[in-house]
Amino acid sequence: MKSPSQKAAAPLTKIILVASIAAGVQFGPSSYHSDRCTSRFGRRRPFIAAGAGLVAVSVFLIGYAADIGHLSGDSLEKRTKPRAVTVFVVGFWILDVANNMLQGPCRALLADISGDDTRRMRTANALFAFFMAVGNVFGCFFLSITLLLVLTIVALTSVKETTPNDIVVAEGEIEPESTTAKSVPFFGQMIAAFRELQRPMLVLLLVTCLNWIAWFPFLLFDTDWMGREVYGGQVGKGRLYDLGVRAGALGLMLNAVVLGFMSLAIESLGRWVGGVKRLWGIVNFLLAICLAMTVLITKLAQSSRHAAIAAGHGGAEPPPPTAGVKAGALTLFAVLGIPQAVTFSIPFALASIFSSTSGAGQGLSLGVLNLAIVIPQMFVSVTSGPWDDLFGGGNLHAFIAGAIASVASGVLALFMLPSPPADLPSNKNARPIAVGFH
Repeated sequence: MKSPSQKAAAPLTKIILVASIAAGVQFGPSSYHSDRCTSRFGRRRPFIAAGAGLVAVSVFLIGYAADIGHLSGDSLEKRTKPRAVTVFVVGFWILDVANNMLQGPCRALLADISGDDTRRMRTANALFAFFMAVGNVFGCFFLSITLLLVLTIVALTSVKETTPNDIVVAEGEIEPESTTAKSVPFFGQMIAAFRELQRPMLVLLLVTCLNWIAWFPFLLFDTDWMGREVYGGQVGKGRLYDLGVRAGALGLMLNAVVLGFMSLAIESLGRWVGGVKRLWGIVNFLLAICLAMTVLITKLAQSSRHAAIAAGHGGAEPPPPTAGVKAGALTLFAVLGIPQAVTFSIPFALASIFSSTSGAGQGLSLGVLNLAIVIPQMFVSVTSGPWDDLFGGGNLHAFIAGAIASVASGVLALFMLPSPPADLPSNKNARPIAVGFH
């Protein structure tokens, strides 16, 4: 039975989830249109600049939603503040759209300036994941906005793009991009892209889809798991749930720290294990183990509460979990930073590599890959509620389903995902380098 606060929060949660899904779909159009942008400022830079500006606006709306709502007429005496909620939801929607508008062209630009060098593509996407982690650790309101705007200006003024209307078709020859391709709408291009996808990209989409089916339950409910299962609290009742959510926030910070360090080590680890696809498969099994460990941590937390209550130390509400249980939960958050770093870099690098070898546009290829992320998000968002109700509530059932999906993703990555092309030689007389990344 849901509490009144949970029932009140449900419409807002649904609105935010729908906004997230709609924003995720924007990744494709923005990336696609950046492939064909004819601005004198370049193909990617106008989208990156617009995305950064919208992020700044959205963060301002979210941060000051309560103040804007009060200035617009919300009463401080009433618990429900509809204007503040409206401002928050609008800000959240703009933020998701802006993030996707920013991320797609950024990754496409990284692939553009990497050329055909597969090692540079991998390194560029690993650094992209690293700076995502840096933002998660140090991002506070005005500091994050200032850093975003300053770094965007520096990047856009220092990185030079090629002429947008020209494609190099042979050494020393340049011809304009086909006008026929420009006349086809985005969704027509997406359908055509799916029809023409080669086996490497199709398998990559399948592995990515299963990988994100594994990730989304935990990403959506990690702090709720800490508040409900680990701390034994209830939404709006007592202090345990809030304490658990705060502990979950600490866990997310630890996760971001590990994610950052792991991002810098991906290239070396890939060589060590014998290739990036093998590394991806291995960390998917690590993800499955971590998701399964949530069951053990939950059971240990329940046992500690029952023992405290039996000993007469329960009081008005159960005591918080023991130090060992807290440490285990926080360690779980931290370890998950390892597979998360790989998830944030290797699939995008492989999509760029495969699209380069097939001649597809970077923006369109990354947009197609994003569908393998958005569709699992839709699936998890729609089914998580009925799934919880079917098994009596809680998050563990969704986590276990995620663990199974992660195992399937790991198996496909190891045994079905084709190897990317060999690295370019370091000089004209060198042979192709394929050590660890083929």
